[in-house]
Amino acid sequence: MRARNLLTSVFGLFALLAGGQALAIGEDEYLNPEDAFKYTATADEQNVTIEWRATKGYYLYKKRLGLSAATSGVTVGDSVYPKGEVHKDEYFGEQEVFRDTFKVTAPLSGAKAGDTVALKLKWQGCADAGLCYPPSVWDATVKVAAVTADAAPVVEGEEEYLDVDKAFVLTDQALSVNNLQLNWRIADGYYLYKQRIKVEPAGDTKVIGALVLPKGEPHSDEYFGEQEVYRQSVDATFSVPPSDAKSVDVNVTYQGCADAGLCYPPQTKLVSISLEDAPPATSVAAPAEGEFVSEQDSYAEKIKHGNIFLVLLSFFGAGLLLAFTPCVLPMVPILSGIIAGSGENVTTRRSFMLSLAYVLGMAFTYTAAGIAAGAIGQGFNLQATFNQPWIVALFSLLFVVLAASMLGMFTIEMPGFIQTRLSNTSNQQQAGTYLGVGVMGSLSALIVSACVAPPLIAALTVISQTGDVVRGGAALFVMSIGMGTPLLLVGASAGKLLPRAGAWMDTVKNLFGVLFLAVAAWMLARIVPGWLSMVIWAVPAFVLAWVLWSSRAKSAAGKNLSRAIAVAGGIYGVVLLAGAALGSTNPLAPIPQFAEKQTQLDFKRFKTVADLEREVAAASAAGKAVMVDFYADWCISCLEMEHKSFSQPEVQAALKDVVLLQADVTKNDDEDKALYVHFGIVGPPTIAFYGADGVERRNFRVVGFMKAAEFAAVIRQAVAPATKPAQ
Repeated sequence: MRARNLLTSVFGLFALLAGGQALAIGEDEYLNPEDAFKYTATADEQNVTIEWRATKGYYLYKKRLGLSAATSGVTVGDSVYPKGEVHKDEYFGEQEVFRDTFKVTAPLSGAKAGDTVALKLKWQGCADAGLCYPPSVWDATVKVAAVTADAAPVVEGEEEYLDVDKAFVLTDQALSVNNLQLNWRIADGYYLYKQRIKVEPAGDTKVIGALVLPKGEPHSDEYFGEQEVYRQSVDATFSVPPSDAKSVDVNVTYQGCADAGLCYPPQTKLVSISLEDAPPATSVAAPAEGEFVSEQDSYAEKIKHGNIFLVLLSFFGAGLLLAFTPCVLPMVPILSGIIAGSGENVTTRRSFMLSLAYVLGMAFTYTAAGIAAGAIGQGFNLQATFNQPWIVALFSLLFVVLAASMLGMFTIEMPGFIQTRLSNTSNQQQAGTYLGVGVMGSLSALIVSACVAPPLIAALTVISQTGDVVRGGAALFVMSIGMGTPLLLVGASAGKLLPRAGAWMDTVKNLFGVLFLAVAAWMLARIVPGWLSMVIWAVPAFVLAWVLWSSRAKSAAGKNLSRAIAVAGGIYGVVLLAGAALGSTNPLAPIPQFAEKQTQLDFKRFKTVADLEREVAAASAAGKAVMVDFYADWCISCLEMEHKSFSQPEVQAALKDVVLLQADVTKNDDEDKALYVHFGIVGPPTIAFYGADGVERRNFRVVGFMKAAEFAAVIRQAVAPATKPAQ
């Protein structure tokens, strides 16, 4: 009572401070808070219920209501509220309020029948006539009753609501050893929010694939806006990497509502899904003795068990071979342009140090990204993230700006007062330059050279499966240095090959500007329509023609040669524009009528793990093998496979009776990541084979580009009928 008397005094003070608003009411009288808002508290061993009664003409704010326990060892969970009415408040904006009689329930724990529990009731309300009471907390006590067998469900007015576990019945099952399913059976008149369903690994489970949910039905929610919801039933699937685990533990979170007005608080349950009786629908066939072993598996075995010195030597050699692939070659004009941009200050030592900074930036990025991917698990693809269209476009714009600087349109340099200050600290200036070049190497590793190769997959596999970061990380680093060795040679020779001064130096810088434009065009070709890429490629061709036509050669022969190449460049630019108008998408064969006709494979696209398993099962029923290709628009090696291997007669003959499936993972969305986890892969290009028995031939996986003849030989072995071991 003392607390209520104090509150009444405070109410009087607030009424006085309300000034004009209170005086404007005239003769109206306001009730004391305890008369305007009354309550009754009841509780059993599971729930506490507060029945509020707001006097007519008064209302309570939903967001200002609260309920908590003041007794040690007793806790009150999240409250469940009925649906209120919308009230447009002059000061708080649009609010949800309660009038008349309504009930608030919350789970109670830590109390047994017969206990008396102290509660804190938080509230704030107003009168329609114009007065708002201050936020307040009332003390209340409740005696806990025993739970009866037929305890009533949550009630608001005359409506009865099901218990949350009866409204949404959650079950689980393993569709296969690495593909799991959750199912909710939803009672009539209830629905689940799609955006509120989440699954996270728990316990010993470290990595799971992204949750795949079907499309829901549209629902216009008064408070959340347009939503997707599920009624009656919904299945959600996710993948886990292959392992020897007996079960998979996950935390499942979901939230739903009743059409009659009640919204339940978010529910989180620990679910353990048994794998012991899981069907082997997506099992992997082990290689027979003497059978083909994929290149990445062979590298992985070397890392795990080989002599560390020989391992590092072999990975250096692998990196050296990768340096001459289309994934790494674009780095040459980038680095050369950086060196040429130093102008007359180029020396052999300085150009080599710039190259070393660039290569180390690239190597550290590959190593760090690889270790992170191996530690986090499949589905983490940093290069896919950095090859989003807006990032590629931004990086391409950077090369256009650098090209413009090389072409003499403007000079990128620090303000004069900063240059004066730095002139006395040249060592610091050079350190800063090297740091910037190192950053450029890091970005190039992520954006320019988005390739997946067997040595890379091998190192990531070792890190993820064994946790051996030292061996796996060292292999990645040495491979990266091998990839960068030709770049170091470019740096070491640039000081001798590039002219030191004179008109030719300007021409050389202009030519590197053309190369920068070519790199920008090469990158943009990944994200724009084919005809537009042809138009973009015409830009460096025309700029090359302009640079060489206006260059000043020392001899007549040099001038004639420059102008001949300039004319050829101009003609090529015109041909590219004509090819774009004729529908060509290949800058190396711009006129489609003259291009060599290639017959492409007819792949059937699929999106989810469930789609894949359905197609594999159908192929198995028809007695056919399956080839699964992972493709992305930003994947250079994917395009190589498409134009240099898939189009060749020997490959198409080997695939004559094989079902061809393709997953386009360009977007790198949740469903794509779920496929990564399902297969235990890092990214494209990856090709997997299933036999006619529906079992994957894991040892025949192909990672990265493979020449047509070699690829055809792998296909013939992979799709051949499996031989049973002798009894």
